[in-house]
Amino acid sequence: MFTKTIDFSTYSSIRIGQPEEVLMIEGGDEIPSDRYLVGGANNLLISPAPPLLMMFSKDFAYIKESDGMLEIGAAMPTGRIVSYAKKHDIAGFEFCAKLPGTLGGMLAMNAGVKEYEIFNILHSVQIEAEWIAKEDIAHGYRFAKLGGVATAARFEMHRGYSQVLNEELKALRANQPHDPSAGSAFKNPPNDSAGRLIEAAGLKGYRDGGMAWSEVHANFLVNQGGGTYAEAMRLIELAKERVLSKFGVELELEIKVL
Repeated sequence: MFTKTIDFSTYSSIRIGQPEEVLMIEGGDEIPSDRYLVGGANNLLISPAPPLLMMFSKDFAYIKESDGMLEIGAAMPTGRIVSYAKKHDIAGFEFCAKLPGTLGGMLAMNAGVKEYEIFNILHSVQIEAEWIAKEDIAHGYRFAKLGGVATAARFEMHRGYSQVLNEELKALRANQPHDPSAGSAFKNPPNDSAGRLIEAAGLKGYRDGGMAWSEVHANFLVNQGGGTYAEAMRLIELAKERVLSKFGVELELEIKVL
C-alpha cells in the first residue's frame, strides 16, 4: 500500500473537490474496511469533508481468458474493456462504450444503458478473494448489494462483437451535455424519466453559481465553471423538493455523494 494525493477538482468528472490523500491498494494487500473505494470518479460528488478514501492500483487493471471465461480486474477502464472485446470479437460489452469509469464502478451500481446492464452478462464477482455467482447477489436497476469490495469479475465469452450495436449506443450520447457532470443525477422512476420530471418542474437550465441543470438534458447536473459542492447540493435538493411537490414523485440519487 502507498498513499497518493489526488485532486478531485480535476480527477472527478464533475470537476468538484479538493486534493485528498488516497490509499492505493496493491495486489495481495488486505483491503481496509474503514475506507471508501473510488474508481474513475465518474459518478461521484466529493464533499469538502469526505470519508477516508482508497483506490486500486494498476495491479487490478487486467483482462485474462481461461476456460471460456473472461476475467477482468475491477480497476480496468471501460474503454479498454470495449477495445479488448472488439479486438478479440467478444460480444456483450458494446454498451460499455457509453459508460466512462472502471469495471468496479459498473459492478457496484449495476451500470447500464437502456436494457443493457453489466449484470446481464456477468457470471460471478470476486469479493475479497471469494468468487460469488451473480445469482447470489441482490441486484436491480442501478444497484447491486455486493456485500464487500469487488476486486474482479468473470464473464462467459461469446463471439460476435457488434460494431453496429456499439454505434447505436454511442449515438445516445447525442442528447447528453458536454459540460463536466457526474452522469445522470437521479435514477429514472418507474415508467417515467427523471429528466422529464425535472424539466416539467421548470428546472431545465436552472443555475446556482457555477452549477446548473443542463439545457441539453435536465437530469444532468453540470459544472459550468468553478461550481462548488454547496451549489450542487442546493440544486439537488431543489429538484427533489420541486418534483415531489409537483408530481408526488420522490427522486432517488444515482450519483454518489461522499
